[in-house]
Amino acid sequence: MPRSSSPSPASIAPPPVDRSGVTMPHREHEPVVRVNRPLKSAYFNRELSWLAFNRRVLEQARHAATPLLERVKFLAIVCSNLDEFFEIRVAGLIQQVEGGVEKSGFDGLGPREQLRRIHSVVASLVDDQYRIWHDDLVPSLADEGVLFKSAEELSAPELIWVRQYFEEQVFPVLTPLGLDQSHPFPQLGNKTLNVIVSLDDPDTTENEHQAAMLPVPRILPRLVRIDSDGTGKQTYIFLTEIIKLCAGEFFPGYKINGAWAFRVTRNSDLYIDDEEAENLLKAIEEELRNRHRGAAVRLEIEEGVDEGIFKTLCEHLDLSHEYVFRLAGPINLLRLMSLTDIDRPDLKYRPFTPVMSSPLKPGMSPFDTLREQDVLLHHPYDSFDPVVDFVTQAAHDPKVFALKQTLYRTSGDSPIVKALIEASRNGKQVTALVELKARFDEANNIQWARQLEEAGVHVVYGLVGHKTHCKCSLVVRQEGKKMRRYVHLGTGNYNPKTARLYTDLSLLTARDDITEDVANIFNTLTGFSRKPVFQRLLVAPVNLHSRMLELIDREATNAQAGKPARIMAKMNSLIDKAVIDRLYAASQVGVKVDLIVRGICGLVPGVRGLSENIRVRSIVGRYLEHARVIYFQNADGQPDIYAGSADWMPRNFFRRIEVVFPIDDPALRAWFIDEFFPLELQDNVNARELHSNGAYSPIARQGDEPSFSVQNYFMAAATQRARVKTPSELGR
Repeated sequence: MPRSSSPSPASIAPPPVDRSGVTMPHREHEPVVRVNRPLKSAYFNRELSWLAFNRRVLEQARHAATPLLERVKFLAIVCSNLDEFFEIRVAGLIQQVEGGVEKSGFDGLGPREQLRRIHSVVASLVDDQYRIWHDDLVPSLADEGVLFKSAEELSAPELIWVRQYFEEQVFPVLTPLGLDQSHPFPQLGNKTLNVIVSLDDPDTTENEHQAAMLPVPRILPRLVRIDSDGTGKQTYIFLTEIIKLCAGEFFPGYKINGAWAFRVTRNSDLYIDDEEAENLLKAIEEELRNRHRGAAVRLEIEEGVDEGIFKTLCEHLDLSHEYVFRLAGPINLLRLMSLTDIDRPDLKYRPFTPVMSSPLKPGMSPFDTLREQDVLLHHPYDSFDPVVDFVTQAAHDPKVFALKQTLYRTSGDSPIVKALIEASRNGKQVTALVELKARFDEANNIQWARQLEEAGVHVVYGLVGHKTHCKCSLVVRQEGKKMRRYVHLGTGNYNPKTARLYTDLSLLTARDDITEDVANIFNTLTGFSRKPVFQRLLVAPVNLHSRMLELIDREATNAQAGKPARIMAKMNSLIDKAVIDRLYAASQVGVKVDLIVRGICGLVPGVRGLSENIRVRSIVGRYLEHARVIYFQNADGQPDIYAGSADWMPRNFFRRIEVVFPIDDPALRAWFIDEFFPLELQDNVNARELHSNGAYSPIARQGDEPSFSVQNYFMAAATQRARVKTPSELGR
């Protein structure tokens, strides 16, 4: 039986390649061509490139072809993305400025100039967010019977209902805090909602404009559905509107001049020195407690706020005005995500259930199949269940002696973690490499680490100074007199929930050279190895970066010799200067380069004499494009095709443990060459092309060329595969 399993290839020819007769000498580990470029125009800035990505997400909220409630979801995602951007990236730049750092990055921009440009771009982005909400989404929702009302727009019955809701649900849990000499300014938690109130004592002749604050507990829903007539109409009001309407209840006898909602974003990066922290887990727990007390990096407040109160807030937060955003609408649009729970399938994407079409069938041993063939799964089109079953069945299989697993991010009710616990209780040797510093998942991972340790699992936190970001699962099974290894390698996390939302790849195999390398990785991470050697896998920080440069150079050498030369790569981010320079050099000798980069891209495409043979596009659609796949044509042999956990960023190459694995099976390789890459490059619906000026534009259609969405294609192809019965099923 052949060692293969892949979706049926489409009858689409591979993209054409360019030929070049240019010949230049090649030196080992050096680019085949020295890139001639003006320093400040050869690279895009990382932060500005990321903001351009968030702009593409916002386009989905504006796009009329996107179902209405999905547009609301995209608007909420933009808000969430900006939160993290300020908590980490802007916070870091502010620290550099305060520390006197003036050094520019390879894009030529220093920290101060980056902050100046970021403010301008974010201000425009936020204005567009609220314009889309007020001018597009609110009217469209109203047309569909989903109404949003301000306090002033409430009918008499609705006003009665809202006041009763306030009395019963809100008033008991809010605590007013006066702001004066006897009441110190409170410590405001990161991204917590607050309402600040301006009030006067009517018994005094002068306007005192005293201030008080109402911190809003996270437990209260930010979006309240009004049911004043018992009909269940879909009418909503934001919690802040209710609090502002009824603020006088907290200050009897005072005159309310006004009330405004606001929230503060704080520096949320962890400050952990691995070598100084004797107990990494305890050190991270302490930092998590301190995270909400980080320095303020952004203030969002409703427009129209009293200038005296505004000044007071900025002074207490020690925040200059360029980090303040006055918003024409509700604070924190992420709260709109709850709106997507409305039971209106007509306003959402058509439901899609990942299919079970691989040779790994539920209830059957995966090990029998993997001894005969490799299995590739393309999520979310292919179900993630076979990956869960791989670990779960290993936990109960009496022939399995050991399981080893990396965990970077996983779900709150992770079946993978439960399987590891069961395996340990069943007497198997179980090792879990838990990455405690997975940003914003630290608390979850600490919880999992403790539960695993309590169950007898050997929990390891990886190498000092490096995050364990690779996606590896290893099973050791006794078969006869021999111990045999089976592995799963992926591009995405072991999280069944995000596996339904992200596009990723899974490879399951029993190939000896691959499984031996995976065993070597685990031994290196759990023990000691100064010079680990890997046969087939590319592993950061050991050999991944150098091998990528060598493979790019090989394509350039082939182009110089007049041979076909082609590079295609799909990833989340490209910001490594050495890789970018090598791609520029390859482009200059005629290598055709197609890059599908969802987010950050520091490479400037399409510049004559520099990158005219490089195209860059980004796909933002229903699913988050998360797979990392690389193709090198290799004219003197078979193409090299790799997939894995690493983007082309310095952090992935040098500060993380990453695994990039080869695709060896002929049928799987054919699928990547004949279908995967050609289809990705054919998308003209959700794809945007990057230009040399930094702008992204929709893909232009030629003549009567039909629209084509690669995500829709893969959903349809998966559904079709699920309908095709095997010969044994047809005989039933």
